[in-house]
Amino acid sequence: MATQTPTPSDQRSLQTIRIYATVVLSSHGDFHLAKPRITTAEKLKEPFDLVLLSCKSYDLDSAMASFAAAVGPQTTILPILNGMGHLDRLGDRFGAEKCLGGLCQISAALDEEGRVRHLNDLHSLVFGELDDAETARMEAIASALANAGFDSQSSPVIRQEMWEKWIFSAALAGITCLMRAAVGDIVAAGAADLALGLFEENAAIAGANGFEPRTASVERSKTILTARGSPIKASMLRDIEANKPTECEHILGDLLRCGEATGSERSLLRIAYRHTKAYEAKRAREAGAQEA
Repeated sequence: MATQTPTPSDQRSLQTIRIYATVVLSSHGDFHLAKPRITTAEKLKEPFDLVLLSCKSYDLDSAMASFAAAVGPQTTILPILNGMGHLDRLGDRFGAEKCLGGLCQISAALDEEGRVRHLNDLHSLVFGELDDAETARMEAIASALANAGFDSQSSPVIRQEMWEKWIFSAALAGITCLMRAAVGDIVAAGAADLALGLFEENAAIAGANGFEPRTASVERSKTILTARGSPIKASMLRDIEANKPTECEHILGDLLRCGEATGSERSLLRIAYRHTKAYEAKRAREAGAQEA
């Protein structure tokens, strides 16, 4: 893991990482690495074979700056951010040929002690060449991840996979943030139709951009979005509840703009996006008032 030169707050974060970041509590088995290897940006001397990038989208610029010294002629970058906009930014900075597509399927959060809690049964990583080619580096990554303790697989249609996750993530984030509630509570309130309506808008945008979601993906997404009693909520809502910045622009805003470009229906998506932007505006105003 590469970070920027630590600030005082970063130093506290690094101390937390040294104690807790490699404590994972999961139904698949707990994990604890007593002495995690932490590399900061100023200590990077040689290029890496693979950079696995898993930051929040709003930290992408600082993350790229922090690991830039680790990117050499043979380095591959595997980002597992939500959405698609990061691919262009990574390509502009390091070259499109260095970047793979990727996504993860997991629900996890830090608890009050800084440990990682795995909240569901999913723990998969999917990756692939953006031009759908089968390459030696794909085989090397697949081999390295084969016994990593989670499900991993390469995909010959990674852009399709990423779009399918994006439209689901935008539906889950949009509806749970808009309602300030978990899926089960939204269903109990009689608003499952709004969740499905938002998903259908997102699916139409994907189709208009050449990535019609496949039947199995649609059925899986709708099942999750309408599950009675489900405690699932988007990480974006957890960020709002903790008064943190959100990935609103990368997940909701970028998708909304894709819809505007194709003329797709997007009324619910627009409401969800503007609702979250209102939270961001309120957060910025209150932060400014405190500084004054």
